[in-house]
Amino acid sequence: MSEAPSLAPAATPAVDGYELTLVIPTFNESLNVPRMVEVLDAALQGIRWEVIFVDDDSPDGTANVVRGISQTDPRVRVLHRIGRRGLSTACIEGALASSSEFVAVMDADLQHDETALPQMLAAVRSGSADIAVGTRYAKGGSIGEWNQSRAQMSALATWLSHKVTGVNLSDPMSGFFLLRREAFNGVVRDLSGLGFKILLDILASGKGKLRVHEQPYQFRNRVAGESKLDTQALWDFFLLLIDKRIGKLVPARFVSFGLIGGFGVVIHFMVLTMLFQVMGQNFAWSQAIAASVAMVFNYTLNNMLTYRDRRRKGFRWITGLISFAAICAVGMAANVGVANYLFVQQTFWVFSALAGILLGAVWNYAVSAVYTWRK
Repeated sequence: MSEAPSLAPAATPAVDGYELTLVIPTFNESLNVPRMVEVLDAALQGIRWEVIFVDDDSPDGTANVVRGISQTDPRVRVLHRIGRRGLSTACIEGALASSSEFVAVMDADLQHDETALPQMLAAVRSGSADIAVGTRYAKGGSIGEWNQSRAQMSALATWLSHKVTGVNLSDPMSGFFLLRREAFNGVVRDLSGLGFKILLDILASGKGKLRVHEQPYQFRNRVAGESKLDTQALWDFFLLLIDKRIGKLVPARFVSFGLIGGFGVVIHFMVLTMLFQVMGQNFAWSQAIAASVAMVFNYTLNNMLTYRDRRRKGFRWITGLISFAAICAVGMAANVGVANYLFVQQTFWVFSALAGILLGAVWNYAVSAVYTWRK
């Protein structure tokens, strides 16, 4: 009688996994990706590595370029994100999509010196550090050919980082670092995911417990593409600092909405003063026009800054304004009604206006977050 065939799976030869994962966020970096893979291959000889390009749906087809390379090089992967933007969240998702013992983050523009990676890995692998940071400011490092204004902006950001978060590092604004997965897992649930400075987020969330090795390197000029540093990115950096300081009590997005609302108050009073005090128009009519102008101003800035990750563009910008206006209509009615009632009751016109603004602002924030800028 023959034996029944075994249902146990055949033994699979043991294969060493990747030791190091490079996480590289991209947006319109199709020209840099092939060269990036080449320099990593040359610099990481003898190291089992992989690279994950996290692409935020680049119009230039960056994700497709990475897919093409991955057909012949299994070490190369792409995490293609649609409907989501942001360098910090890209780094977080890329790290979570890997299983290597060590994770490194660097830019795709070839400005970071990949030849420093083996030294950074050795420092963390030895157990003497939890994270190795590529620094431009320690002895042997350089900011390259930065102009004076950018160098001053970086210095100011570094100073603010030290003061607000207490992170004592020569280059907390660096986007080039390598850390042990255990260290990443220890802070990942406390990360804000705001802006573009994920290193600062990690170190601040570590509350001084992470041991840091600083690795000097020479910052290079961008090879292709355009810099992603803009006013919105600086606003994101400001919100990150706020979040690390008071984020447990007040959400950073609420702070942003409130600050923009404060600017809106200035616009409101400028228009109101011009119409009511200078031109002698009816107070209720002046208040309504001032509230309308402030509403458009607030929508525009919140769409650019507060809800940058959910920004409405093109025709959706118009429908968003309509949605925001509809939501604000109720708040505006209460705004004008309360303000005019208090004014008629002989309340000083400034206090009357402020009461109306406060009532409308609470409604606008709560409801617009749910409808206008819903995920």
